[in-house]
Amino acid sequence: MSRILTYREALREGLDEELARDPNVVLMGEEVAQYNGAYKVTEGLWKKWGDKRVVDTPIS
Repeated sequence: MSRILTYREALREGLDEELARDPNVVLMGEEVAQYNGAYKVTEGLWKKWGDKRVVDTPIS
């Protein structure tokens, strides 16, 4: 069964699936945690997985 997703939703679901599948996966990037990422791609992942798995990095 197929469904229509936005590009943002597909990215978020893929990231969430990998975080769930493998405890060694860590998501790191500029403003991906508390800010929820550019265009809110990572929205909810920091709250779900915590600051050990979803990590903000500095710009420089």
